[in-house]
Amino acid sequence: MSIDHSMDKSWVLHRTVVLVGMMGSGKTAIGRTLSQVLDVPFVDSDAEIEAAANASISEIFAKSGEPFFRDREAEVIARLLQSEPCILSTGGGAYLAARNRAAISRSGVAVWLDADLELLWERVRHNDTRPLLRTPDPRATLGEIFEARAPIYEQADLRATADPKFSIDEMTDEVLRVLATRADVLELAV
Repeated sequence: MSIDHSMDKSWVLHRTVVLVGMMGSGKTAIGRTLSQVLDVPFVDSDAEIEAAANASISEIFAKSGEPFFRDREAEVIARLLQSEPCILSTGGGAYLAARNRAAISRSGVAVWLDADLELLWERVRHNDTRPLLRTPDPRATLGEIFEARAPIYEQADLRATADPKFSIDEMTDEVLRVLATRADVLELAV
């Protein structure tokens, strides 16, 4: 099925769509566009955590440690899954936690934005705001993270494969196409 979100369609979203994937996979950009197309809120779990803590993610990590951050992250994701359906962008590590995967599958739907390593590197290599890539060899580090996380991302309910030639709109259309395969998640209004 070909979907062109520029066409005037009225969609009904039944479950929160949780975008998961590596840094640079497009979770924020696609999430914002998808939320506009579906006329539902866009929420970034990291931004919600920062707002609640009145501190940046790096400050939370430095002051309270990763376990504290991961607990707050799980609480925020669980809370957002209980609200009206929205598009939820998560941090790259959120889906790694079994408790988050279970909550998402129970109350939402996980969509893996599957971008290959070369595309991810192209997107993040000039960005110095990625703490995990502040290493002597950020390309190798990204590859190690990718290898470790891909088998977990593969557990997502749905998968939207990124093509390096896709614009944000084309990738959004791909996500819509994948979501439309599940009538319990997304359907055209009649």
